[in-house]
Amino acid sequence: MTKVDENHKKKARLIFEDGKCFEGTTFALTGDRTAEVVFNTAMCGYQEVLTDPSYMGQMVVFTYPEIGNYGINHEDAESRRIFLEAIIVKSYNEIPCNYKSEMPLHEYLRRYNVMGVEGIDTRSLTLYLRERGACNAILTTSKAPIEELVHLVKINVGIKGVNFVNHATNKNLITKPNLESSELNIAVIDCGLKYNIVKLLEENNCNCTIFPSTIHVDEILKENKFDGLFLSNGPGDPEPLVNLLEITKQALGKLPIFGICMGHLVLGEVLGFKTAKQKFGQHGVNHPVKDLRTGEVKITSQNHNFVLLEDNSLEDIEITHINLNDNSVAGIRHKKYPAFSVQFHPEASPGPYDAKYLFHEFYEMVRDFKEKENEPSYLEENEKSKI
Repeated sequence: MTKVDENHKKKARLIFEDGKCFEGTTFALTGDRTAEVVFNTAMCGYQEVLTDPSYMGQMVVFTYPEIGNYGINHEDAESRRIFLEAIIVKSYNEIPCNYKSEMPLHEYLRRYNVMGVEGIDTRSLTLYLRERGACNAILTTSKAPIEELVHLVKINVGIKGVNFVNHATNKNLITKPNLESSELNIAVIDCGLKYNIVKLLEENNCNCTIFPSTIHVDEILKENKFDGLFLSNGPGDPEPLVNLLEITKQALGKLPIFGICMGHLVLGEVLGFKTAKQKFGQHGVNHPVKDLRTGEVKITSQNHNFVLLEDNSLEDIEITHINLNDNSVAGIRHKKYPAFSVQFHPEASPGPYDAKYLFHEFYEMVRDFKEKENEPSYLEENEKSKI
């Protein structure tokens, strides 16, 4: 393992649109990164955060002060690479101490061209973001005047209205091997899929075929090859995801559907909800969510910037979960068609497994649907109502 090269230890500035500046020192790479800044409150799991595609287009501030202590290993990766733009920490430990460590964090960041900066007052920065909201900034080692750098921040488009999912999805079709114990065949749409989602689906007797988000809906529905549809997590704004919205609309009522995070937003839009960008999002592993069906409170892992706006006019929709931090909609279920989704990560990685039961609920929903006679789908019902 190597220490941080002195050439990578440069003064860095994090500059926001209003001219606010935080100073630190690089421990991985130099240069410029312009992106939205969010904070994550998890006390561990930085590798899982790095490899969560839902952070694409963002720089992440870790509120836990010590980062890098246990290094990096291949087992803890949640996707094929790092997707975020940069990480910002209070104190970086360049020599990890853990029996599983295969390399220090700074080597991992350099491999994927991701900046790392330490020495910034992350407590002050987090308070600034809570007050102002998640917003664009430039992280730079340039000595250019602040006025010039602020201009670069102002012309950055951010994440709203941008189709990040098409960049996060794996463009190659991945067919998982048939598992001897599997009962159900599930089509998984990769919007920025985390590996542990597939593991938990497999634990619940599901054989997964993973499709890119650009797949045509006919590939999912033809020949009745699949028993259910899973819509994964992913980065950015759901509004420009026209193809995913079409897949979900056509599949509703023909296949049971389970959505997580981006999948939750896509299903919600199809069912009539409007979406909105939150002030600073929810990023961490200690977010309380109440299951309104049982009254139980679960501690969940979360990573999202957009939410569904509650709409009492949608009579066919049951709100199943609420986020107790802000009372936002955290889970929905259609009362007629087999479809539900949640705005948190029941697969954890990192985080608690309190909500792991939802994968078994999906399994039971798919199995029950297979035993019923064919009923009209969502689109077929809408066409009847027009006659």
